[in-house]
Amino acid sequence: MLTGSKSDRLACPSHVAAPPVMPLPAIDFWFDFSSPYSYIANEWVDAVAARHGRTVRRHAILLGVTFQAAELRPPVAFPLKGVYSLRDFARSARFEGLPYLPPADFPIPTQNAARVFWWLQATQGEAAAARWATAGLRGVFAQQLPLHQPAGLASLAIAQGLEPDAVQAVCADPQWKARLKQANDDAIAGGVFGAPFFKLDGEPFWGNDRRAQIERWLAQGPF
Repeated sequence: MLTGSKSDRLACPSHVAAPPVMPLPAIDFWFDFSSPYSYIANEWVDAVAARHGRTVRRHAILLGVTFQAAELRPPVAFPLKGVYSLRDFARSARFEGLPYLPPADFPIPTQNAARVFWWLQATQGEAAAARWATAGLRGVFAQQLPLHQPAGLASLAIAQGLEPDAVQAVCADPQWKARLKQANDDAIAGGVFGAPFFKLDGEPFWGNDRRAQIERWLAQGPF
């Protein structure tokens, strides 16, 4: 038997829809196709983000531009540090269980691969751009793909189901040259000076070796 007036029953529904759950902010991830540590970080960042209900927003940049802004040089450019860095690239990949084949040329210019990334991001979405990033990084550091050469770029395009001629056109298009420049400018303005570089909830983390701190931040919040 129902009790209370009809107006009371209407005013107090038995089921109230829960408010929509707002998605957590994405992890921003800056990388360069010529960065071994970016290759390694790219292999774990999505899984780490997913475990904590996050997504990853990638940004292809040119390390040379950020180095210049920060008055830095590539680690391999230093006599003693360079020898160590080459050793650590391979060791860090082994630590993560990843294949690693040092590129015949290193570092390599990556502006064309980065322009294609931004073209894919704008025309096909984040997932397509992420696939290109992953394939390109694996190509350079696990398959010795000469991504800086037209043949290497064409090979990657074909493997990704893209027309090589269309990809070459993107590389020469002022629109995508400007888009990459904007990405570099935005990165520098946001305090990015190397790769891999991450931002979680506005907090910056630089380097593949920041993984433990990133995991703790995602699990427990700021520290």
